[in-house]
Amino acid sequence: MNKLEILYAKLVFKLNTEKRMATARKLASLLRNDFTLMDALSRLEKIESKGGKKPNEPFAIVMREWQKNLERGMSFSDATRGWVPPEETLLVTSGNLSDLVVALENVSRVVEGTQRIKRAMTNAIAYPLFLLVLTFGIIMMVGIYLVPPLAEIAGDNMIWRGMAASLIWLSDFSIKYWYMFVLVFIALVAIVWISLPNWTGKLRAKFDKLPPWNIYKEQMSVGWLMSLSSMVAAGITIPDAMRMLADNSNKYVRDILEDTLHYIANGDNLGMALNNTGRDFPSAEIIGDLTIYADMNGFDQNLSRLANDYLEESVRRMEAISNVLNSFGILLVSAIIAWVVLGTFQMQDQITSSLS
Repeated sequence: MNKLEILYAKLVFKLNTEKRMATARKLASLLRNDFTLMDALSRLEKIESKGGKKPNEPFAIVMREWQKNLERGMSFSDATRGWVPPEETLLVTSGNLSDLVVALENVSRVVEGTQRIKRAMTNAIAYPLFLLVLTFGIIMMVGIYLVPPLAEIAGDNMIWRGMAASLIWLSDFSIKYWYMFVLVFIALVAIVWISLPNWTGKLRAKFDKLPPWNIYKEQMSVGWLMSLSSMVAAGITIPDAMRMLADNSNKYVRDILEDTLHYIANGDNLGMALNNTGRDFPSAEIIGDLTIYADMNGFDQNLSRLANDYLEESVRRMEAISNVLNSFGILLVSAIIAWVVLGTFQMQDQITSSLS
């Protein structure tokens, strides 16, 4: 097997999230039914390779490579490192063989949960962004192609009034500076996109109340809470889990978690530490619940239930945000079209009046 085949198998395995999670569930099921880890991987390899008839199938290659790594004495998390996204490796880092079943089930639960919130986030942003681009396109087309012929008919001495005057101004600006519209739009999108995973600090906390930063915060907080609940259920302490999650997070989440760890080191429980950061992460309600549950028995079970409830609530909230943004975008496009139609009618009326 050459390196190209291995790289291709690794890429396919990482990208095919649905099948990867199905593989994790199958592996957990085999382990739960007293298969050894090597036997379970061998059974999955036979299934993926169609009994050895198609040995170069990507998922079959993955199972064989994992077996080789385990034969070299690696732990399961080390054997799978680089084959799966870092956050999935992280969730099985603590698991010895007895914990691995639970860890694999937790991986599936966390990934499916984060996929749901990502889909909700995409739906909340994609259509409003399309409407914004459509609005921009309408303005450009009107300014460049619709208004100039009418203005040419009227002549240079025409004095425009009302909405007609605004369309003439738009036409002049669009013809001379259309590239500025494009550059500004691209620059704004790029700035926002880069700021989402990288911008930190108190000012970011204020922007986290506004779209699209609040949508991104929702996605990150759901993923963090579900991952934390899975790691705590696997027996990892809160400080260790927080440190591991911080080390494997982007700058935005890492800054919040490191701030939280500072307060935990000073004796605060998880909820109190999150509250003291002043970042409202994940939310005031979740922080309040964590403050209560942190000092109660069965914290791991309460945390898991809280994470699942927060996921469902976040999906509903994303859908509500999406509806609001969609409505705003539709109103904006409608207003632009109404402005163009009324302005065009006024131009025609004023041209007719000047010729009579």
